[in-house]
Formats: sequence, C-alpha cells, structure tokens
Amino acid sequence: MKIAIIGTGYVGLVTGTCFAEMGNEVICVDIDERKVESLSAGRLTIFEPGLELFFERGLRDQRLRFTTDLAEAVAASDVIFLALPTPPGADGAADLSFVLDVAADIGELLAAEGAPRYRVIVNKSTVPVGTAERVRNVLQSAGLQPGRHFDVVSNPEFLREGVAVEDFMKPERVVIGTESERAAAVMTLLYEPFVRQGNPIVVMDERSSEMTKYAANAFLATKITFMNEIANVCDRVGANVDKIRIGIGLDSRIGKHFLYAGIGFGGSCFPKDVQALERTADENDYAFEILKAVLRVNDRQRRLLADRVADYFGGDLTGRRIAVWGLAFKPNTDDVREAPSHVVIRELLARGAEVAAFDPEAAETTRALLGDEITYAPDDYAALEGADALVICTEWNEFRRPDFDKIRRLLKQPVIFDGRNLYDPARMAEGGFDYFSIGRPHYAPVVHPVSINGKA
Repeated sequence: MKIAIIGTGYVGLVTGTCFAEMGNEVICVDIDERKVESLSAGRLTIFEPGLELFFERGLRDQRLRFTTDLAEAVAASDVIFLALPTPPGADGAADLSFVLDVAADIGELLAAEGAPRYRVIVNKSTVPVGTAERVRNVLQSAGLQPGRHFDVVSNPEFLREGVAVEDFMKPERVVIGTESERAAAVMTLLYEPFVRQGNPIVVMDERSSEMTKYAANAFLATKITFMNEIANVCDRVGANVDKIRIGIGLDSRIGKHFLYAGIGFGGSCFPKDVQALERTADENDYAFEILKAVLRVNDRQRRLLADRVADYFGGDLTGRRIAVWGLAFKPNTDDVREAPSHVVIRELLARGAEVAAFDPEAAETTRALLGDEITYAPDDYAALEGADALVICTEWNEFRRPDFDKIRRLLKQPVIFDGRNLYDPARMAEGGFDYFSIGRPHYAPVVHPVSINGKA
C-alpha cells in the first residue's frame, strides 16, 4: 500500500518505519529541512530501541523515503496519516492548528487534481473528541465529497516509548474510528499483517475512537498517581509500598502494571492527554474531579524528592553539589518532555545547589532545555565526584546494579535519594548508606558498612 506520513516526530517516524518494514511504500513529510536531510542520509533523529534496523532496511530497499514536499507525498499516496503535534495551550486544551492547517493544504492539493481518486485521511495524532469531524469539514470546504473523494479516520496510537517498535509490530489492539465501510476495509487491510496472532482490530465511530485514546492514558496516569498517594501514606504509617504493590497486583481486577511508586509521570502523552481530557470535560460543563486531582498530585509528587534533599541538609543547599542519575522521563528514550527529573533539578537549583547529571541518552535533549545551568557528566560515576548526595530520577538498567563501594568512595557522604525505588532499603543501610526511597521504610545506616555489590 502507498502511504504518506505527515510529521516525522516520535509517532510519525515509528509509524512510517514500521509500515515500511511490512512491505508498504512510505513517504514521510516534514517542514524541517535539516531533519529531512538527516533522515534521508540515514541518521535517526530520535532514540528508540529496535527502530534503527527497520529504518536502515526501509531506506536501503527504497520502501521508506523523506521529503519536505507535501504535494509529492499526497500525489503518491492512498492513505495519508496526520502525525502532527497537538501541544497543550495555556488552558490545557490541545492545539489543533497544525492538524487543521495541514488538512486545509491537503484539501487544496486534492481539489487541484480535478477528479481526485479516493484517499483515506487518518488522524494518528492524539486529538480531542470531534477532531475527525473538523478535519472532514475542512476537506469539504475545498469542494471534496466524503465517501467519494476521501474519508477521515481516527486511528489512535498506543505506543510506549522504549518499546514502541514492539508495540507497533505486535499491537494488543488496533482501534479504527470510522463509520465508512470503505475506509474501514482499507484500514483493516493495512493492519491485518500486524495482528496475525489474533489480537483484535476494533472498528468504532470516530468520537469513541478519539475518546478511547484519552481514556486509556488518563486511566493509566490515575493508576500511577493512586500508587504514589499510597506510597506517601506508607511513609507516614511505616508500611512498605513494594509489598502492597505485590499484594494488590495479584488481584486480576487490578493487575500488576503501573503500580510502581515514584516521583510522578512525565513524557509527551500522559500530562498533555490528562490536561486535554480534563479541559474537554470542562468545555462540556462537567467537572472531572478525579483528573483534577491527578494533575495536582502529580505536580506535587515531582517536587517531593527535591524537598527531601533540602530537608536533609537543613533547608539550605547553597554550595551543595548534587549528583543526578537519569534525565529522560523514562528509560530507553531520550525524551525529556515533562520529565520529573527536570522538575527535581530546577527545584534543586532554586535552592542554591549545583547539579551534575548523567543519562545514557538524554544529555543533549536536556542541554537544549537547561543549557549550562547544570554539569553534564560523561558517565554515572563521574557525576558523583565531589557530590554531597546522589538523586536517582530514571530507572535505567545500568543504575540497577552499580558498584556501591565506588559510589560510597566518590560521594562526600553516602546519601542516596531514590525516586524510582531501585534498591533494597535494608541492604543499603547494611552498606552504610543513608538511603531514602518512596513509600518504603528508612533504616539507619550501620557504622561499619559491609560490601553490598551485587546484592542490593
């Protein structure tokens, strides 16, 4: 099938590359000439495990190409995916200007064909309820007829950064929002190779499809936030949130996923989508109280670690050097959008601290936002040199089994604030560390520590 992907951000690049891997002819469009040049030369512009192999193979076999020419892409394609940014506005509502502007451009291009052949226009971006209708109206205003010249489909993505390639190639479900049998048939044909193991392709109306995406992310964000609230109560009553997580996760009605306490959620989806859904409810005269609480609690949770560091040092961090491990909002990505680590760092800086940080992939994306406000260490241990404490913000695998003896030697004092609960508190105390985590007991460090390498 001939496919156009408009927008080569995270979703667009993964979508286009994976469709090309399945044998489709894919042309990706972006207005950023430097990005298109880089991608055309074989240089990926995002970090996503597993993507590079498919990307290189698509380019090599000429199933995947990149251009700044929208007209070229529209003319060559039968299915056109809109994978454009929908950033939150000042009021939290999703900004649809990119989507609607490109829809208008596509309408002009199709109308210029005179008697355009049928196209399926697909909203792949996360968009508010009613967006498919708005895109349809824009295309109709160009003189095009729905069902004859085009149909608009809502096809939300459910990609988890870090495992997005696996999610796309073997989706748990594919949601197609359309009331057009013709468009549904095209989309089903496109996605059938990805669900050969029997996972469903679910066809529903456009509005329900749009709401499904928001509902999924809002529910997961709520689940994370609930566990963070439980962890905060655990800190006050002496319970252990890890044991609670296991105890409730064995209940099939609850499930074991998204039950890990920490310093809040971030990324490009959860914060934006929760805000957008809450705003949609407000616009329709409904107060979505749960989501209001989720946003409020998550903001507080992201500041918790910095507050604990400041309290530990008597409220004044002037002259203190704090090492931070982890800058990406989650492991296996270089994405720092709404990253809790950045909230922690800004709070530490505001209290007078100096920050030396390390992340395996997200140093440059962080530098683009924080510049030289912090020091970027070449490796995890270099960040510890001369530091008064270590703060862990992202659960990268390489942080799970470090050399604890080396950490103790490098830090001015063996103090760790773990926002991701990577280590066992009792063992850390045995190793002489003053170790603070989220929702788990704190143990006084032993005076004569033992080596805990490979055990914590």
